[in-house]
Amino acid sequence: MRVAIVGSTGAVGQELLELLAERSFPLTSVRLFASARSAGQERRFAGETLRVERLPEDGDLGVDIVFSSAGSSVSRACAWRWAEHGAVVIDNTSAWRLDPRVPLVVPEVNPGAVHEHQGVIANPNCSTIIALLALAPLHAAFGLRRATLATYQAVSGAGQAGIAELTEQTRVVLDGGRARPNVFSHQIAFNLFSHDSAVGPDGYNHEETKLLLESRKILAAPDLLLSATCVRVPVLRAHAEAIHAEFARRVVETEARTVLAGARGVRLVDDRESNTFPMPLEATGRDEVLVGRVRADASSPGGLALFVVGDQIRKGAALNAVQIAEILGGTSGLGARLKG
Repeated sequence: MRVAIVGSTGAVGQELLELLAERSFPLTSVRLFASARSAGQERRFAGETLRVERLPEDGDLGVDIVFSSAGSSVSRACAWRWAEHGAVVIDNTSAWRLDPRVPLVVPEVNPGAVHEHQGVIANPNCSTIIALLALAPLHAAFGLRRATLATYQAVSGAGQAGIAELTEQTRVVLDGGRARPNVFSHQIAFNLFSHDSAVGPDGYNHEETKLLLESRKILAAPDLLLSATCVRVPVLRAHAEAIHAEFARRVVETEARTVLAGARGVRLVDDRESNTFPMPLEATGRDEVLVGRVRADASSPGGLALFVVGDQIRKGAALNAVQIAEILGGTSGLGARLKG
């Protein structure tokens, strides 16, 4: 298949390129696209040198699959034009996630939705993916009714610039200087604050609202009750989430452990004796989401509390998109579209 990565010089774009090589994705060619200021840069892939290109104005990328990670404004302007030229667009932005024409897919949760695409498929928000890798199998077993989440989100969620800001601020503060925020609204070194997205009239920021609405769509559970508090923390990579969940029936801890131990994309890390549970350092670079601190929720009889950590650049973005493309590549439906 002919593949394009739009936003190829960003953190997710670079991870996509690495994963295509690592997973031996069936490629005929790869084209890299980015902003005008990045055009002309070079990247190594499978022993070859690829040059980053500017996006063509006519929307014809000359490929079969487009991985789009250049931002929601680019996707809103271009995604359907790319699709009109015969590409299937796997979009990693927030532009089309709630559009009724567009499947919102976590391959371990709702792989069948891939085949319902009309040219564009949406990758969920990274925090949604990480949460649902744990919650979806529990929902299938016990019927999820309500969940409250607190997220601890790494600076790499803001891309390479977020990583650079934490690194530089940490150096400045340790040298006795004053940190000057640029990417974030507040000092991130030795600090944490409410997620840096706009706050709506209901008091929830956009990241928190995404968790609710995207979870409902992916699980096909329009009545799901979910409330999130999303926080940016001074961690380089991998998001963590504390989750308290209630189900249609009382959940016994041992049952929950059994379900999670057998869930796709999940690794159970829950050693009380050594006080070892999921950590961002351990989740970084892993395909799996780590789940632990599994216990009865003391505030809700029959409820469950757990702690989930996942690499939001890898599984929370790039890997999820590549897995969607792998499903497409194995279907006759894609073949028909490519020929048409």
